[in-house]
This record gives sequence, structure tokens and C-alpha cells, in this order.
Amino acid sequence: MLDDRSKLLLKTLVERYIADGQPVGSRTLSKSAGLELSPATIRNVMSDLEELGLIVSPHTSAGRVPTARGYRLFVDTMLTVRREDLRPADRLSGAALQAEQPRQVLNQAAQMLSSLSQFVGVVMAPKRPSVFRHIEFLSLSERRVLVILVSPDGDVQNRVIHTQTDYAQSQLQEAANFLNTHYAGLTIDQVRERLHTEVDRLRSEIASLMVKAVEAGSQAIEQQDEVVVAGERNLLSVSEFSRDMEHLRKMFDLFEQKTQLMRLLEVSNQAEGVRIFIGGESQFLPYQDLSVVSTTYEVDGQVVGTLGVIGPQRMPYDRMIQIVDITSKLVSNALSHHK
Repeated sequence: MLDDRSKLLLKTLVERYIADGQPVGSRTLSKSAGLELSPATIRNVMSDLEELGLIVSPHTSAGRVPTARGYRLFVDTMLTVRREDLRPADRLSGAALQAEQPRQVLNQAAQMLSSLSQFVGVVMAPKRPSVFRHIEFLSLSERRVLVILVSPDGDVQNRVIHTQTDYAQSQLQEAANFLNTHYAGLTIDQVRERLHTEVDRLRSEIASLMVKAVEAGSQAIEQQDEVVVAGERNLLSVSEFSRDMEHLRKMFDLFEQKTQLMRLLEVSNQAEGVRIFIGGESQFLPYQDLSVVSTTYEVDGQVVGTLGVIGPQRMPYDRMIQIVDITSKLVSNALSHHK
């Protein structure tokens, strides 16, 4: 347990380090805290905080910097968030989340998170059943057919399939009409199963086309990115990272593969409000220098996904919380009103 004086000095040290990026010495701490304490008293308090593992002294400086444990205590007990600070950003982003398709909304949200935070924006797309609302076929040259799949929420997926024979556009229309009449609203797996049982009563060439189209549709849905990432290059300008290119390379691999990000965001999906992971607290993001601020977003009142900001431990957590919270509301609003 810390007394009030120790808490104030730790809070002041964390805020100064976040703002300046430089180790905080006792003289700076004394001025910033507004306490009339002797340098010896401050040094004693800092020594106590260091013994508790809340701050550490870098080898190259007499000042101190927060540890992950110090950041955690700061975030949990000392952080104050003033919503009025982000009103200009709220107005800026409110005009930005307008799109024809839900996928575009998520892409824009990731870009917005990155732009406002100057770190990395991540958005986990809703897990959707592989259902189609409408399907169309368009004849291309040389036994190629364009399959156009429209999902219930308006997302459009296009796939080109190669066929064993040329189809007239009238045949393609006949196949599309059959699928739309009998199978719209079913999952791709249900359509595939029913097609195989009903294939005998369909003309074989049309049945073959339908089966290929369903397989293409299944692949189109499975290949959608589940996590949208934007702003990875922002980490190049973070001083803590730019000095270690090998470390940066590992982080870029993380954003490229996305598997760990998926697991991390799925954990965040199970909690209410804004969640903060500092340093290596999450087994799915085992990087001591990275922190994550995330929250869920909804469609018509139901939680469907997670979004957040990934950056250095030395990030302005109060501002990140506001950015993530506001973006979540904008995404929820945009997707709920998209019909």
C-alpha cells in the first residue's frame, strides 16, 4: 500500500515520462508534483517505489522510468479521463465513418484509430455465418464466370470460377434464379449439402456450375481478413522501438500473421468497457514494450467485435481510452444504421 505522497509522486513521474520520454529526476519530480519536499525525501520515496518494482533506473540516467507494474497501478487507480479533451477529434471522425459496405466501415475505423492515436489501429471483424442473400453470375471469356455474392448485411464478394464448358448468359441467369429462390438465407454449408442431394433433378451442367459457385462462395467468406490493421509504420517513429530493428521486425510479423491479435481481441470481446493490457500481461501479446487499449462495438445492441490501439507502454492512456471509446460508438452507430 502506498501513502498519498508516494501515490502523487508516482502519478507525477508517470505523467512526466509519458509526456517527455525522458527519465524523471528528483528535482523535476519535486517541481512537477508541487510538493515542498527536500531532495533527500524525494529520493527516499523513489527508492521505496523502486523496491516495490513500480519504477526503475535506466543505466544511462540518474532519473527513473515506470515499469509495467507502475503503469498498471497508474492506470487502475490514478488515471482520470476528461471527455471534453477529444471533442475536435469526435467531430472529425463523425464525418468519416460513412461507407457503402460494413467492411469499409471497419477499414475506416482502423485508419481512424491509427490517425488519432499515431499508433496502430486494429479492428476485429464480426464473426459472420457464411450466408448469402443474393447471388449473380456474369459470363466472362474463355470458360470463366464471375460469381457475385451479396451477404445479408450488404457485403459483396466477387470470385472468378473456371468451368468445363461455356455457358450462355440465359443459363447463368437460370442458375442464379434457382439458387436465389431456393437457397437464399441458408448457410453455404447448408446450400452445399442440399445441392448434392438435389443434383440429380437439376440439369447436370447447371448443377455443376452451382456446386462450383458455392465452393467459390465458401472460399470467399473464409478468406476474409478477420482483423483489420492500420498504421504499423507509426511504430517506426516511436523512440523505444526505432533503436532495435530486430524487435521491430518481430512486431511487424505479429501484425502480418494476425493470429495472436485475433486471440487477444477475442479475450477483450468477453469484457465490458475499455480493457488495457500493459507490457507482457497478455499471453497473446507477449511483448514487454507494447500496450493495448481495446473495447467492443455493437450492432443493434449486440456485441459483435472488438477494436483498439496498440502502441508503446509510454502512451497517453487517458487519450487512448477516449479515442477507442468514441471510435467504438461511431462504428456501432454506422453498422446499426446500415441496412
